[in-house]
Amino acid sequence: MMQSDELPSEFVRVASAAEVRPGTARACAIGEREVALFNVDGEFFALENTCPHQGGPIADGTLEGTLVTCPWHGWCFDVRTGKMTLGEFASIDRYAVRQAGREIYVSLEPVA
Repeated sequence: MMQSDELPSEFVRVASAAEVRPGTARACAIGEREVALFNVDGEFFALENTCPHQGGPIADGTLEGTLVTCPWHGWCFDVRTGKMTLGEFASIDRYAVRQAGREIYVSLEPVA
């Protein structure tokens, strides 16, 4: 996670750090998309909130360490990279996260 007091316009505030406790996730709207914001031991990560399998809401999944399991069919992804843990055939778009003070910001567009 990057920290900055001055955020470029392509980032939007999605939550305060206190709203997403360690070991939890929260669905957040950014523009016309929805992302899942994860808190892993005080470090924040964001993924598209849609599993590529059948569209399950990733924010509602089980978070264990840096791995989230989709609540619909059990596909598992690393929240740091968006990559599926069982192979290279699926991934979820990842978004940059920045923290400014107690506020969490997510990029409007996915990162490569």
